[in-house]
Amino acid sequence: MRPGWARRTTTVPFPAARHIPCARIVGRVVAGKRLFGRWGRIVVVAVTTDLDPAIAARLKRTPDGLVAAIVREHGTGDVLMLAWMDDEALHRTLTTGRATYWSRSRQEYWVKGATSGHHQFVKSVALDCDGDALLVTVEQTGAACHTGEHTCFFDELPVSSS
Repeated sequence: MRPGWARRTTTVPFPAARHIPCARIVGRVVAGKRLFGRWGRIVVVAVTTDLDPAIAARLKRTPDGLVAAIVREHGTGDVLMLAWMDDEALHRTLTTGRATYWSRSRQEYWVKGATSGHHQFVKSVALDCDGDALLVTVEQTGAACHTGEHTCFFDELPVSSS
């Protein structure tokens, strides 16, 4: 193995990176960019997600390895929220039927409703034509928004008419 490369069983060159699940950084190459307070390069060669490789190959991820997930309600079509998924969150969602997301603020996976009781039961997942967004159709139990609102899009902005 070349110096500067990391395997799942070896120490990652930056201490903060050890706390991130390998699936979050698989295949990322960071060279000449500031990462976790240090300059460096990391390539993770071990794949730690069980997501179907055919699906994974179609995803266009952010530099953080995430894909936007637009969540809408089954039946009404109402847009409920925008969340983020990585390969592992998508795999969990597809295999369990429970909406699972990656929390960018907490840096951990969360299953919608696990603590609030406001569950999302997945009816379908569609990938957009560019591969950079998912449309997750769910049966929503209770509020979708952490504020208690049914949807996260309750704060309409004024639009001037032309």
